Amino acid sequence: MKNIDKYLSLLGEEADGLLLTSRYSRHYGAEFDIAEGIAIVTASGCRYFTDPRYIESAQMNIKGFEVLVVDREHPYTQRLNDAIADFGVTKLGYEEHYLTVEEFRDFEQKLNASLVPMHKKIYGFRAVKEDWELDRMRKAQSIADKAFLEVLPRIHAGMTELEAQAELIYCMYKNGAQGLSFDPIVVSGPNTSMPHGVAGDRVIREGDFVTMDFGVLYGGYCSDTTRTFAVGFATEEMKQVYNVVLEAQKTAIAMTRAGVTGSEIDGAARKVITDAGYGPYFSHSYGHSLGLEIHENPGIHGNNKEPLPAGVVASAEPGIYIPGKFGVRIEDVTILKEDGCEDITGITRDLLVI
Repeated sequence: MKNIDKYLSLLGEEADGLLLTSRYSRHYGAEFDIAEGIAIVTASGCRYFTDPRYIESAQMNIKGFEVLVVDREHPYTQRLNDAIADFGVTKLGYEEHYLTVEEFRDFEQKLNASLVPMHKKIYGFRAVKEDWELDRMRKAQSIADKAFLEVLPRIHAGMTELEAQAELIYCMYKNGAQGLSFDPIVVSGPNTSMPHGVAGDRVIREGDFVTMDFGVLYGGYCSDTTRTFAVGFATEEMKQVYNVVLEAQKTAIAMTRAGVTGSEIDGAARKVITDAGYGPYFSHSYGHSLGLEIHENPGIHGNNKEPLPAGVVASAEPGIYIPGKFGVRIEDVTILKEDGCEDITGITRDLLVI
């Protein structure tokens, strides 16, 4: 089934048209990414509007939509009202999660159809990935794997976190990244105790842990990887904490499959860390889904009591963070299947000392 057909299946009494304003939903429906635009989906026809900077690319690549330009003479609201009239739309489902208040009020005032909040239904299809989406995500992960293996020999004591981050970004693009899933996290020494620390001028030293959390975009889909490694040497305490995190990840991945809840997976990893005496230092959820966005639903955390379906792509990223000392996070990406999961991250999880 094409993604546009999934959106069409939502039409009925609740809404006879869908207003796709987010880049992610437009990409999902059109199966092509355009930075700026709005799409309308109805049973009688679908139209995609974008400005002159993107119109040629849109007309060449977007199938299943009539593609029209917006400009001063033909603003978005006019194009939308033309479609509303042509297709007989009275109720337009919209993505309340993504619209600003200003955008909503503008649409509410100017469009000749009532607006119906339908974000959860529009968004919901993206939880389970099609085979072609999984192929793109495997490719994204393989690019990230190659980048990490290439950057690792470049990291050394005496360089700053920002210099290491620059090398990582270069290697990601050099190996085929079409963009970055998010701003990479590159921290060292005591800064590794901050799960989302920001690279700075700190100089990497012998005996430091370095944490790299990074992801690439390929075909619009995200990868996500974290590796923590030591520079020069690792103390016994560093090795102990690393091995606890690794055991937590292995334990949770071993039980990750369709039908298990996010809470159960999170709990399995958390028990390993708690039993080892580090429970208070695991300060975030075990993982999250990803796809067109780096954080999607369903979540792999203690509050998710719903069974996870096959086809969900989820991160596996337990961590221990000891303030003032160091932190360790190890993150892979898994595809949930009926009988287990596929770990699509191809680089070693063993402690590396460079």
